[in-house]
Amino acid sequence: YRARSRPFAGWSGALDLLVSTYWLASSLGAEGLCIVDATAFMPGSERDAAAEYAAAHIPGAIFLDLANLSDPDDPRPNMVPTAQQFAAHVEARGVGHDSRIVLYDNSPLGSAARAWWLFEHYGAQNIAILDGGLRKWLAEERPVGSGRPAPSSARFTVHRDESAIVTKEEILGTLGSDAAQILDARGMGRFTGEEPEVRPGMVSGHIPGSRCLPSSLLFNPDGTWKRGQELRDLFTQAGIDLDRPIITTCGSGVTAAVLLFAARLLGKTDVRLYDGSWSEWGADPATPKATGAA
Repeated sequence: YRARSRPFAGWSGALDLLVSTYWLASSLGAEGLCIVDATAFMPGSERDAAAEYAAAHIPGAIFLDLANLSDPDDPRPNMVPTAQQFAAHVEARGVGHDSRIVLYDNSPLGSAARAWWLFEHYGAQNIAILDGGLRKWLAEERPVGSGRPAPSSARFTVHRDESAIVTKEEILGTLGSDAAQILDARGMGRFTGEEPEVRPGMVSGHIPGSRCLPSSLLFNPDGTWKRGQELRDLFTQAGIDLDRPIITTCGSGVTAAVLLFAARLLGKTDVRLYDGSWSEWGADPATPKATGAA
């Protein structure tokens, strides 16, 4: 991780995984820069991401509407959209394939990581997350915009990474083997089964053999990402061997992307995401389920 300090204008290099609020403030209005509000909340939340964006957002940012960036034809919640659906969604909001995309959110879910994973899955080459998100931006009293500005025209050419997504059948095939480690991003109470699921009628518990690393632990009090040895220790304490492949999971694939992005900050690339997550696994009476500690 490096927080870039020089302005974006006239610079054509690759973005880092994280960029600082200082760097972004210095780069507002730069050609090719596309700032994207990727805020999303848990089902049933009283907060409205679109309304919050309209009230205050980073100047020039567009609203991604991440909550609706999914496949409407799939009965499972929040499943990855098709290539055509993804391209149409982001193009309508002015995000092009060649854009230098900086994602941020103002959500306890860290939902910008889900957007980052989707963009990477569909071939975006220059994507980063704003470290600390809108929360840090506002705390530093940086400028904000309001309203819903009209998007510019854009073209997004999709290159889908078929290897990025894990299916339920693949998970079933890994149970009882050393093929991969399954890491759950939900809170410990939902993982152990002591707390109810957020979706009505869903049983509690976890995939047998999986480990739990609540995604909220990956952030500092100011909303920035933990890094280095502190971040590495969180994975180790959860029982994860960072030298082996990892499959991340959660409730519906959002915070699973937080774990995946955190692993990427450590330089780990052999991490895949189970998009169906507990919304699929927990709803299927045929899948094995465990409760209690890992």
